[in-house]
Amino acid sequence: MLKRSRDVAKLLELMEIFPATAILGARQCGKTTLARGLEYNHFFDLENPEHLMLLDNPQLALMDLSGLIVIDEIQRKPDLFPMLRHLLDTNPNQRYLILGSASRDLIRQSSESLAGRIGYFQLGGFSLEDVGEENWRHLWLRGGFPRSYLTGDEGSLIWRKNYVTTFLERDIPQLGINIPAHTLRRFWIMLSHYHGQTLNFSELARSFGISDQTVRRYLDILVGTFMVRLLFPWHNNTSKRLVKSPKLYLRDSGIFHSLQTIDTADQLMTHNKLGASFEGFALEHLSRVTAREDAELFFWGTHAGAELDLFWRSGGKGYGVEIKYVDAPVLTKSMRIATEDLDLEKLYVIYPGKTRYKLAQNIEAVPLTSVRVAGSL
Repeated sequence: MLKRSRDVAKLLELMEIFPATAILGARQCGKTTLARGLEYNHFFDLENPEHLMLLDNPQLALMDLSGLIVIDEIQRKPDLFPMLRHLLDTNPNQRYLILGSASRDLIRQSSESLAGRIGYFQLGGFSLEDVGEENWRHLWLRGGFPRSYLTGDEGSLIWRKNYVTTFLERDIPQLGINIPAHTLRRFWIMLSHYHGQTLNFSELARSFGISDQTVRRYLDILVGTFMVRLLFPWHNNTSKRLVKSPKLYLRDSGIFHSLQTIDTADQLMTHNKLGASFEGFALEHLSRVTAREDAELFFWGTHAGAELDLFWRSGGKGYGVEIKYVDAPVLTKSMRIATEDLDLEKLYVIYPGKTRYKLAQNIEAVPLTSVRVAGSL
């Protein structure tokens, strides 16, 4: 198993501040492995029937424990949260690390009971830093799920197909969501065709033969379980007509490739979704190294065609990213308009090459593999 030094460091930083810390992330992204690598005193896995039974009486099971207590798959017992608040307030010798796969519900449940006592750490799959920059194309094809990446191209393909099936037939029903697996699979595949595009809810509803409301419900499920990212538009003061709908990305490039039946690197290089695939892969990497929360990342676009794939603010200044799968990016009119309209401090053009060079005074072409410093580019 690869070391995940940056993730461990960020997690330990949160654990120093909060008496309870939650690791959130998709199923099989490595939450349990990361937690088991820490120095803990007690570990409860709620997929273990014995542990689940022990926590049917949580006060008796937990009140006399001390040190770091890990509770895995906590979404299976959401009624634990009020008790955890009581235990944290009455036993200063306890700290909790809780792991869960259902982001939105888990955050809502924990924030209501543990407000001010809990910090959140979102764990993705393997990063470029984890696998080494020389292996970035393997990571792109296979995705970041540890077992998908580590089993090689053929094993990865088999693992991902089984992951999708298990997710739909087992994980979704366990979250209390009663949608037929084949229905959600068809919807997920349809979404993969919108990867990297501005989302039109009405168009998607017509294509799938369901209502706008049902589209939003299905989409909420996939967003809430870390399968899909919605990137919302940034609105600034301008006379130009701005794009107001979100852009949609499948968060894991390997899952995207599976849903698009892209099995090999050669198939990817000739596929009409090559640019969109690279854009989504780079976007996930950038979202981690810029150290921004999901809600702090945006895209920007005008109806006249000027656009920016990624925008965020830091220290009162604006920063932008364009992602291009080309040999050597060149300066475009769209880049100049975005720089001027958004008053960007810097605009970075991320591409799959090896040379960093300037395109204009505050516009720079940057190889994806050189983007590895948290908080900046």
